[in-house]
Amino acid sequence: MSLLDTRVPAVLLRIDRNPFHHGTLGAVRSLGRAGVEVHVVALSAASPVRTSRFVCQMHPPPPAGASPAEIAGTLRRVAAGIARPAVLIPMDDASAVAVGRLRDELTPSYLLPQQPGALSERVADKAELAAVCADADIPHPVTLAPESPAQAASAAWQLGLPVVAKWSRPWLVPAGTGLRSTVVVHSAQEARELFLRAEEAGSRLLLQTFLPSGPDRDWFFHGYADRSGALRGGGTGRKQRAWPRGAGLTAVGRWTPNPQVQALAERLTASLGYRGILDLDFRRCGSTGRYHLLDFNPRPGAQFRLFADTAGLDVVRAQHLDLTHRPLPDGSPRPGRTFVVENYAPLSALRPALGGSELAWHAPDDPAPGRAMWGLWALHVLRKVRERLGGTAPAARPKEARVVRQAGETHVNTPVAPAGLTKVTELTDDEKASSC
Repeated sequence: MSLLDTRVPAVLLRIDRNPFHHGTLGAVRSLGRAGVEVHVVALSAASPVRTSRFVCQMHPPPPAGASPAEIAGTLRRVAAGIARPAVLIPMDDASAVAVGRLRDELTPSYLLPQQPGALSERVADKAELAAVCADADIPHPVTLAPESPAQAASAAWQLGLPVVAKWSRPWLVPAGTGLRSTVVVHSAQEARELFLRAEEAGSRLLLQTFLPSGPDRDWFFHGYADRSGALRGGGTGRKQRAWPRGAGLTAVGRWTPNPQVQALAERLTASLGYRGILDLDFRRCGSTGRYHLLDFNPRPGAQFRLFADTAGLDVVRAQHLDLTHRPLPDGSPRPGRTFVVENYAPLSALRPALGGSELAWHAPDDPAPGRAMWGLWALHVLRKVRERLGGTAPAARPKEARVVRQAGETHVNTPVAPAGLTKVTELTDDEKASSC
């Protein structure tokens, strides 16, 4: 018999248009294997997820750029078709922010963790995160928000090139613009030009101290904070390969105990009173050895299945059990376990792992998504190649920005903010961000 209450369905919501989000497939399989009826609200036309035998039904997502009212309308229609309360799990930050805003409206049709709706927004916003870290005494790269192109150029010099440039709310970046949520800027002119696209990006530009990547420097923590605040269903992992290299998603990850990262995650969630699923990204500073929090994602990380323990518990199962008032099993960790995303690390997918491994797409009990992925991925790569060979970069447009803050902890050789750039630890904005 399943530990989960199979009378209660699950609804996975993904607003982001990425058809190759393997985390969604991981959630479908995890809940479906436990006998839960799984509904997916996401773009399905070019997604391998739709072929999984564990999907009960795919539902059309809200339109691109949907308002909260449109998102609520979509979820109400899904709930009406299901006709009984369901556990709702946002699979990207845009969804997590929307569900937080709509929490009161969505209950009792959906079961959701008990936490203030604004909290998901606060931790997801890359600008607000610096103040969150300062309040909790969590290391975070120095972060500045310029108010003009000249300030952007000045801040880049002051922080020390190269610098990291981020949009504070990356889920608002429209598709087809050529803009990326995070880039490394190598000149003051690049920072100036990027600032001019703030209106197009939908949020303000942040410039951040660059912490170089390197062996054993990129780490992540996944967990589910239950009703008591205890973190379950996750652990600490080391990013062995990333795509793009050095700064992208986890192509190969390994379950690796790290007491320092674990302690930081526990301190942060306790200080916030956070409840629900979370995915934290850390980078260790090569000079100080301290772990800096780079991202707080209030939803499952795409590689969350890495942390399935000996009892089969992971973060999505933990949420379903907790919200249906079922006990969470006490399984043992499985350090050394590896998670591989085949389309980004095909050779790693062929190598055996001593601690066991899980592939993002292929599964013996659910082979169709793996087969579909390779065909759709080939078309995707071909289209990208054609765009790069024949496309033109979108024109830059002028826009506005303003100042935000620096993180609470300073990095080695921490700069002094240039004139007009203030280092702040309190936040005035309540919008938040997303990642994949």
